[in-house]
Amino acid sequence: MNITLFTRFMPILLVAGQVVAAATPTTHKHTAGAAYTVSLDENDDTPYKTLSFTGINLVRAQTSGGGLTVEGGAGPGVKVEMFIRGNNGNGNLSKDEIEDRLKDYEIYIRQEGSTVVAVAKQRGSFNWNWKRGLSISFKFTTPRNMATNISTSGGGIKMSHLTGKQRFETSGGGITLVDLKGDIEGNTSGGGIKLTECRDRVVVETSGGSIDASNSSGNLKMHTSGGGIRISNLNGMINVETSGGSINGDRIDGELNASTSGGGIHIRDMAGSIEAETSAGSVEVNFTRVDKYVKLETSAGSVRVQMPMDKGMSLDLSGSRVSAPLNNFSGSAERDRIVGKTNGGGIPVVLSATAGSVSINQQ
Repeated sequence: MNITLFTRFMPILLVAGQVVAAATPTTHKHTAGAAYTVSLDENDDTPYKTLSFTGINLVRAQTSGGGLTVEGGAGPGVKVEMFIRGNNGNGNLSKDEIEDRLKDYEIYIRQEGSTVVAVAKQRGSFNWNWKRGLSISFKFTTPRNMATNISTSGGGIKMSHLTGKQRFETSGGGITLVDLKGDIEGNTSGGGIKLTECRDRVVVETSGGSIDASNSSGNLKMHTSGGGIRISNLNGMINVETSGGSINGDRIDGELNASTSGGGIHIRDMAGSIEAETSAGSVEVNFTRVDKYVKLETSAGSVRVQMPMDKGMSLDLSGSRVSAPLNNFSGSAERDRIVGKTNGGGIPVVLSATAGSVSINQQ
């Protein structure tokens, strides 16, 4: 396709994948896989550069100092926008300052077969002057059916309205996921994770923030080492784990595995099966339906459960004090231990509190 490159002020050109300065404003005609315009508007909402591509099914991006955004659901083509601002507290830089600092970066945006590749990285870390640093972000507008493989060392990641295989990673920001379907996997070392309306397989991890997941279904796995977890309106196989916070949830349907080393576990409107464990808090679960199993444990708190007991259950309850309705029960019941069957036995119900009480359907 024919491409037109428009420039003004002191523009940048892509030459063999490198960014160089042009001496005077010019208009160039090329035959290649993309078309772009260059703008040096100091408004942060205005892209520094915009390119368009066709025949793309994978987005691959890397930036060392900014965020990454991928929005699906558009037409057949892919639009790439690059945004530049100072990362030393000065967001508005003159065109001369930007051009001077860009000499310290390797930047290219190009098409490689059916993949669009966008890279912005420092040329070298030796004697790097952070005062000259830039925050270089990319925004991709794509068709809904689009795979990604993106990473950033200095910003957040936002992804929405995509179907396919998604891989993403950031060392310095949060992650926001909206309306994704497919094989989804990503992590952050420096921020929280928020996801909603995600389906199929979702695996996310953070070392430094909380996790908030809602209105999603499938095989969902979420882990954080430094915050709490909030889940609501989830359906499927759900695995959540935190080393530094509590777990709170409501309207969960399916099988839930939840564990924390630093807080309580509180689940409302649980329909299905659950295995939950904490080392430093209480466990409270309110069931609307019990399916295959219930296993709740704590080392430093109590276990309190509200649940229908019309099905056959095999009870193993232990704590400093144990209380439960024992209708149609056979087995042994003591102050600190109940072991036996209700309604002939069936669903295993194991509740254990090392240093607290255990109760079922007690006010």
